[in-house]
Amino acid sequence: MSEQPRGTGPTSVRLEAWSEGDAELLRALNAPELMGHLGGPETEEQLARRHRRYVDLSADTAAAGRMFRVVLLPDERVAGSIGFWTSTWHDEPVYETGWAVLPGFQGRGVATLATRAVAERARAAGLHRHLHAFPSVENAASNAVCRKAGFELLGEEDFEYPPGRPMRCNDWRLDLWATADR
Repeated sequence: MSEQPRGTGPTSVRLEAWSEGDAELLRALNAPELMGHLGGPETEEQLARRHRRYVDLSADTAAAGRMFRVVLLPDERVAGSIGFWTSTWHDEPVYETGWAVLPGFQGRGVATLATRAVAERARAAGLHRHLHAFPSVENAASNAVCRKAGFELLGEEDFEYPPGRPMRCNDWRLDLWATADR
């Protein structure tokens, strides 16, 4: 994966459905510096299961969610991943989102552009009113992405990710219906 020159940012991103060929991207996104707020890197077996879930989710036509690779435009370089999926939060069916950006592309607005784009995809899928993100309270970069992408901070919550690992996160919510006219 190539790096973008420092001081420049993408003008836009394209979201492409996760595919069988994205296993190497998932391995690159499994780096310790990217997984520090998420319980650390996964084993090869865990990565294989995650990759299969991503491929299956992207092939689902029921609008339960999607996973994507993030492609920078106009230079067509893959910079990370993002997705949305159906979840339940406080007894309400919602979409949840999460993302990862390769180190060479961080700090340039890639995650914010991708988060806005995935919100449009979730809005178009139309199953749920809200899109939530749950970054660790210690993950300043991901919390800034939520703020810049127009999410509302609802407060801190106890969360478990991965399963069995408690963490303190911020609950960010985007009302997909209220923002449909933007």
